[in-house]
Amino acid sequence: MSIFHGKVSMATVTFRDETVMGKPLEELTLPGPPTRITAREPARAQVREEVARYNAAPRPRLPGLGRPVEEEIARNGYRTALGRRLDWERQADAAERAFERNGFLLLVGDRQTEDLDEEIDLTGDPVVSFIKLVPLVGG
Repeated sequence: MSIFHGKVSMATVTFRDETVMGKPLEELTLPGPPTRITAREPARAQVREEVARYNAAPRPRLPGLGRPVEEEIARNGYRTALGRRLDWERQADAAERAFERNGFLLLVGDRQTEDLDEEIDLTGDPVVSFIKLVPLVGG
């Protein structure tokens, strides 16, 4: 069953967390994406999958787009209290706010998406990359 809503295709979509230099950190391939959706949908789907993996096997740091606001910021992620379950919808809402503040880039293939309401084409087994940006110290 697809995590996407609406008419689905036989293709796949790959979600990839990457560094600013393009190095893949984590990757997830899902079957049955619709051919056209808004950029918001893969961003929320990415967070839902990250939170599901975290809740199934908690770790000290939450990688990816999730941003527990009450947790301690740590290098390459956020420290979390082990055993604490995260709410994917709350995390997805926080990720949307982060996108609006330029907290991460969303690329479909080699094209940057500027707006979460922008419609994107998922035909042809695309790669959707999430690149978390780190603010520079002092500016």
